[in-house]
Amino acid sequence: MMLPTEHNDPINARILAISEDKIEGFVREPFQETARRSGVAVDVVMARIAAMLRAGTIRRVRQTLLATNLAHGALVAWKVPDDKIDSAFNWMFQRDPFSGHVVLRSTDTVTAGSDYKLWTTVKVPHGFSLEQHCQLLAEKVGAERFRVMPAKGIFALGVGHVRRKMIEPGDKADHRAKMLPVQTVELSERDWDVLLALKRELSPEEIRPSPWRARAEEAGVSLDEFYRIAEELNGRKVIGRFSTFLEHLKPSAGGVRVTRFNALFHWAVPPGCEVEAGGEVGRHRILTHCYWREAGPEFKNVNIMAVAHGTDKLRLLDHKAAIDRHLLSSGIRVSYTNVFWGGRSEIKPSEISPKAYREWITSRARKVAVRS
Repeated sequence: MMLPTEHNDPINARILAISEDKIEGFVREPFQETARRSGVAVDVVMARIAAMLRAGTIRRVRQTLLATNLAHGALVAWKVPDDKIDSAFNWMFQRDPFSGHVVLRSTDTVTAGSDYKLWTTVKVPHGFSLEQHCQLLAEKVGAERFRVMPAKGIFALGVGHVRRKMIEPGDKADHRAKMLPVQTVELSERDWDVLLALKRELSPEEIRPSPWRARAEEAGVSLDEFYRIAEELNGRKVIGRFSTFLEHLKPSAGGVRVTRFNALFHWAVPPGCEVEAGGEVGRHRILTHCYWREAGPEFKNVNIMAVAHGTDKLRLLDHKAAIDRHLLSSGIRVSYTNVFWGGRSEIKPSEISPKAYREWITSRARKVAVRS
């Protein structure tokens, strides 16, 4: 029997409301936990997730990491000539394993930074230079300038598109969001073996009980040892969530869209107010991401950024207006604000392995040597 695979099917929606971003940390039996919290039988949960993954409704199922603690990461805005923008987009997405989100963004009017149309997330393992990597990318794609904006603090990080469809403008948590600081965590070779096996996407065939058994074999450890290391890494704040990522950028096979618009909100608040302002912005439930990032004079010194998704542009602007009013009522002065709208987008997990980076650099050096 053919199972329903659209995200808005009632049973699928119940599963996705949990599985998108509510399974925090490392969980030994993530599908069983999804079943418990959604009220849907575990065999149904596994069958539906596998069916949605095969149909493309779900892009990927994987254990996420708090990669900001494992690699030097940043949001990077690129100023690229219009005649090179498509080729630059394609190169970042297809050829650079250390670029994750690749998005073309625009503003409704010509504003500060609106000539920076290509935006990417970039991660480079500790021990290597993020700035040098971006310089290499700039030379490769013909970028005229770039602005590197590492996260100094994280106030919101999740997905939950199905759950957020019901959120009203101004809906927020009872308390200010707590900032998660960015810190460096050093790992042993065995830690990396487990982590790399853990983070790889699950295939439809792996949507089953004890999904980590084969990954433990891959890492060369017993299942008990795999659990021990994964739980220790969870305690060291390098494990994110177990998530089912919806294909929210493109319509499903049946023509159904999860979202149509994604908005990158910018606010410039006085220096010294970033933690307070980020906490007040980050408590709004519509936001999937909220960071303290320093954007510099190119963007009128914006320092708080957040992302929201929706099917209606005006509705997203209503959410933005509600956040603006809340900041004003909280006594936080905003000297400048803006919205960058997402257009063409591709998303893939960034590679963060030091070994993979060394191999990539060596491969590039060989290609340069061959050409010369």
